[in-house]
Amino acid sequence: MADFSVADVKKLRERTGAGMMDAKKALTEAGGDIEAAVDALRAKGLATAQKKSSRTAAEGLVGVAVSGTKGVAVEVNSETDFVAKNDQFQSFVRNVTAVALELGNDDVEALKAAAYPEGGTVSEKLTDNVATIGENQQIRRIKTVSVEKGAVISYMHTAAAEGLGKIGVLIGLESEAGADVLEPLGKQLAMHAAAAFPMALDADGLDPEVLERERKIAAEKAAESGKPEDVQAKMVDGAVKKFAKENALLSQIFVMDNKTVIADLVAQAGKAAGTPIVLKDYARFQLGEGIEKEEVDFAAEVAATLKG
Repeated sequence: MADFSVADVKKLRERTGAGMMDAKKALTEAGGDIEAAVDALRAKGLATAQKKSSRTAAEGLVGVAVSGTKGVAVEVNSETDFVAKNDQFQSFVRNVTAVALELGNDDVEALKAAAYPEGGTVSEKLTDNVATIGENQQIRRIKTVSVEKGAVISYMHTAAAEGLGKIGVLIGLESEAGADVLEPLGKQLAMHAAAAFPMALDADGLDPEVLERERKIAAEKAAESGKPEDVQAKMVDGAVKKFAKENALLSQIFVMDNKTVIADLVAQAGKAAGTPIVLKDYARFQLGEGIEKEEVDFAAEVAATLKG
């Protein structure tokens, strides 16, 4: 005769997210002790999570949140887009974004060690999610944007829920101007950044390795031209400058009119407002950006699982 009831099974499933048969087996092996069954299921879930840790997590959600003159963007990855639609996962990303906003730095490890709103640490909650949802999940990166005075404006492209989606943007505008000026300007700039994919705020902020790669590509093209070396050198310099201009936010052409330089757009807004406006910083997180996705043979995985 079983040492537990149907209600015990239900309670265990609610606490762990385990399936019916797994819950019954755990309770049987634990002699009806729910706490021991919870530990057993968590251990089993953790083992499963370890097997999945090598799987590429390139889906998931970007979360953005703003409070006063500070905002944060966080990317949390999962293996499939299906999980990104899961209420549990969305709640986790929303809570983690709120914790990151309070934390105020871009250290992923510090975020993982921070207290989670529902108890324990962010890292512990992440581990529980992997065990109960059954997919590898990772907190990939954080970017905080803040200004001393002015506003931080957020924008979410292809939003899955409030503050959650696939492309999250933050714009930090430093100014004495009011929200009636900064909010619409910031929203325009954020929409531009979402579409134009800037790599840095200005040319000085571009990754030197990226610029060096562009220089090598330009040099190869210039060499193919057969022109004198001094002309080739000028061609290379021109190509690198063009690349920097097109990929730094302040020097990009505003996508909404295709003629105004972003720096000029901000300056014009400040002039109209009667007080300077400075685009101090920005963040643009696109889900899975830079991650090499693996093709996963799910049929083979299921077959392997069935074989034990």
